[in-house]
Amino acid sequence: MPFDKIDIDSINEERRKSIVKSIRPVSVEEAKKIGNEVFHDADDPWRETFFQFIQDHSHAAIYHATSTDGVHFLYSREEDRGIWFLPGSGKGKLSANGRQMMNEAIKSRS
Repeated sequence: MPFDKIDIDSINEERRKSIVKSIRPVSVEEAKKIGNEVFHDADDPWRETFFQFIQDHSHAAIYHATSTDGVHFLYSREEDRGIWFLPGSGKGKLSANGRQMMNEAIKSRS
């Protein structure tokens, strides 16, 4: 599909709705369990990034959400940091827009 035909606004809106429905705080242990379920290969570099995020933010509340297209999000509200990952496909830091989406979802659930 050519990139000029991708409707990023619709994708982001669908993800925002999914995040609001699925966001929840997770303990360090639960976040590690999610990591073990999603990343089966011990030498997967995305696995390392995922577990490093948990370790770096273990002193803060961590939130987990998933979108309908299979993207997982981890977010630390106190530090306004987050990561996204699509198992077997990609990963990255949450953009300012992504962090805002996560923060708004948390507020809407409070």
